[in-house]
Amino acid sequence: MKTIGLLGGMTWESTVTYYQIVNETIKENLGGFHSAKCILYSVDFDEIEKCQTDSDWDKSAEILSSAAKSLEKAGADFLVICTNTMHKIAEKIQNNIGIPILHIADLTAEELISMNIKKVGLLGTKYTMEQDFYIDRLKSKGIEVIVPDAEERQIIHSVIYEELSMGIIDPNSKQNYISIIESLSKRGAQGIILGCTEIGLLIKQDDTSIPLFDTARIHAMKSAEYALIK
Repeated sequence: MKTIGLLGGMTWESTVTYYQIVNETIKENLGGFHSAKCILYSVDFDEIEKCQTDSDWDKSAEILSSAAKSLEKAGADFLVICTNTMHKIAEKIQNNIGIPILHIADLTAEELISMNIKKVGLLGTKYTMEQDFYIDRLKSKGIEVIVPDAEERQIIHSVIYEELSMGIIDPNSKQNYISIIESLSKRGAQGIILGCTEIGLLIKQDDTSIPLFDTARIHAMKSAEYALIK
């Protein structure tokens, strides 16, 4: 079994999900008392959030590259960045380490393709929804991406930073998200990417009939499966 390097803390609420799913997946595959070999480096999200607000992506790359180097030195065989937004600097992190990064958008695209989803709605932080680093990655796999309108994007972003990142689950916010999902469905989305690792704490598949693709769950599960490849 390969050792998984989890670069988490962005936020720790969703990193808990990663740890749980990674271990559940290993147990399902191997049975018995098996659990995942993994090393977790949890950063101080306050530092990262300030970099995001200031658009100081170079500084955030320095912080996360240092953490990634620590994971590699500690014995990780590959790296999982436990957040969607910070994949904006995934290439810079990759250039600073000698172990591979399993990209969250690539693994999500694999799942979409396996279900023949060709047009998908994307929810996430404003950085993920409005910048090209994530959407272009999906487009390169032949997947058309649509995002909510400006007002809806602000609602989604605010809930992530003001509520979910603080561990707050508000039923009113859940309903707002469901309404936005329904709007994307009417615009032709065949599925919805929960493109922030905290959104899965708020929205579940039981809340809507349109297929949901929880990136935290997909990323963690496929990372565990990768750890088992000989």
